[in-house]
Amino acid sequence: MSKKGTKILAAGLFLGFIASCARPAPSPASPAWIVQASGTTASLRGVSAVDDRTAWASGSKGTVLRTLDGGSTWSAVPVPGEEETDFRDIEAFRPDEAVIMAIGRPAKIFRTTDGGRTWTRTYYDDSPGIFLDGLAFSDEKNGWAVGDPMDGRFWLISTADGGETWIPLPPGARPAAADGEAAFAASGTSLTIQGKDRIWFCTGGSVARVWRSEDRGARWEAVPSALAEGTASSGGFSVAFLDPRTGIAVGGDYRQESASAGNAAVSNDGGRTWTAVGERRPGGFRESVAFVPGARPPVAVTVGPSGSDLSLDLGRTWTPIAGPEGFHAVAFAKKGRTAWAVGRNGLIARLDPSSQ
Repeated sequence: MSKKGTKILAAGLFLGFIASCARPAPSPASPAWIVQASGTTASLRGVSAVDDRTAWASGSKGTVLRTLDGGSTWSAVPVPGEEETDFRDIEAFRPDEAVIMAIGRPAKIFRTTDGGRTWTRTYYDDSPGIFLDGLAFSDEKNGWAVGDPMDGRFWLISTADGGETWIPLPPGARPAAADGEAAFAASGTSLTIQGKDRIWFCTGGSVARVWRSEDRGARWEAVPSALAEGTASSGGFSVAFLDPRTGIAVGGDYRQESASAGNAAVSNDGGRTWTAVGERRPGGFRESVAFVPGARPPVAVTVGPSGSDLSLDLGRTWTPIAGPEGFHAVAFAKKGRTAWAVGRNGLIARLDPSSQ
């Protein structure tokens, strides 16, 4: 998924920032968010970047947006008849191909192959209690979606054809939730996968856990995430893995946006155990975390309503990034060096690594 020449990627994106950490400088360069005109006031929750010029975003009021010029202009490409739908997650594969996920009942997934001129509904479920939380793809074909528990077990569906068809996990293989445990749909990133077989998703509520499977959902293990728990508004909101062993989970309590206690944890054993981040945590409740594909040294960014932060040591310590508040989700380009974040009232921003 990384671009040719990952050393060039890392140098181009964060060279100034990394250099400033290694030696004193009177005015070190550091990454900063540059706000772009989205043309909407919708709450944006989903974002996916194809390359340095192409990105997609989605959110409330049936909003689906696309840029082909690095965010200089964003165009609306809505799904006809879905003006009131809340599209919490989106996954884009090419400038013209994307999959979007609607939460709530009925749960729906749509797919386009012509840049949003037409959309095909590829999943529909009107079962009582259905509520999808997140969508993730490991490549252009293999993907999963996770939903809140139904009949005491988390709802999971998968695709092996790029979202054209979806297959539910058999009832007996669906992991059993604790009483009061659920996933959060805040950013659509409570779920992540690696390859065709490794799946993780994070939860909150009565307990904050990370569920993991190494065999495409045939068997599941749940472990404490070391994140805030015990209330309906607290837990893990996003999980990301750099490789099969190295992961970061973020969250906290969405009713306490500026509080940092229990908002980040790291794993170096594939999610079997998690360690809470110490004093240099992100600056508040965080809803989304992502690694820069192919960057060396590894770089991670996390965002939330109170701001955003960057880590150069696999999530063990974090530094604030200059820019606006109000973010919900972040994504790095699959082929390139650019990140976009989206949030409240139509907020879209692009990460500019050279800004002071």
